[in-house]
Amino acid sequence: MTTQSLPLHQLIQKAEHFCSYQERCHKEVVQKLYELKATRDDIDQVLVHLIDNNFLNEERFARSFARGKHNIKKYGRIRIVNELKFREVSTYNIKKALEEIPDELYEQTFQELAEKTWNSITEKNQVKKKKKFCDYLLRKGYESNWVYSAWQEFSKSK
Repeated sequence: MTTQSLPLHQLIQKAEHFCSYQERCHKEVVQKLYELKATRDDIDQVLVHLIDNNFLNEERFARSFARGKHNIKKYGRIRIVNELKFREVSTYNIKKALEEIPDELYEQTFQELAEKTWNSITEKNQVKKKKKFCDYLLRKGYESNWVYSAWQEFSKSK
């Protein structure tokens, strides 16, 4: 059985649908087209069509991604940058994405998350509690100096 690629117009239609219900980065669209057995030439033509018709916009994707991951999942800047790099988003677009998170909001989110995390850890051993606290916030993508100063502040007040 041979694997035949879909005609170009069908690939475009499927790609438009794929991009219309959620912002996508170029890498996700290319992956989807490969799953549909598209050729390299077809993929290039579909990408050009999607960009020309505003279905695909990497800056818009990066900004939306950063806003959503910070506001909903409470990710820090480091994690957002790493996630965008993994998706092969350009450095320019990553910088634009980080503009979506105002400094005051970022600091407020960090403080709320740090306090909530500290209070939710029931570990009695202070060394283990510190490790759990720091690991969690570092995994979320917050700056290590912020995490350690928050830990010192909370451990004093016990």
